[in-house]
Amino acid sequence: LTKSEEQEVVEAIRVAEKNTSGEIRVHIEKETSIAPIDRAVEVFHELKMDLTQERNGVIIYIAAKSKLFAIYGDKGINDKVSTDFWNTTKDIMLNHLKNGENKLALVKGIESAGKQLKKYFPYQDDDKDELSNEISKG
Repeated sequence: LTKSEEQEVVEAIRVAEKNTSGEIRVHIEKETSIAPIDRAVEVFHELKMDLTQERNGVIIYIAAKSKLFAIYGDKGINDKVSTDFWNTTKDIMLNHLKNGENKLALVKGIESAGKQLKKYFPYQDDDKDELSNEISKG
């Protein structure tokens, strides 16, 4: 992603989080030698995303060179949703990634995640942004 594309992704996170108390982060690295969901879980904990008050953090993990990605939600989310909860978001992202639309895949994935989180974790008046919206890189 270019710097301006990164800023568009960060802005998408900021906008999505205005509708939910959930926390969304994006992590991008070149490649992974393990299953993308396992690496997403590792990064999730490295970034201390499991320390949110409602345990409602979500990471969108991308291994660019490996052409793999995963979405992982914390315990607070998984306790409330069905096991296929993230499939819609994954499908939206996959369609754009297949077309080489990397920034659009992230923006649309973030929008979808925000909409889904809103159902279970609506924005509260006293909500505070617990996690950085910046893209982390490995």
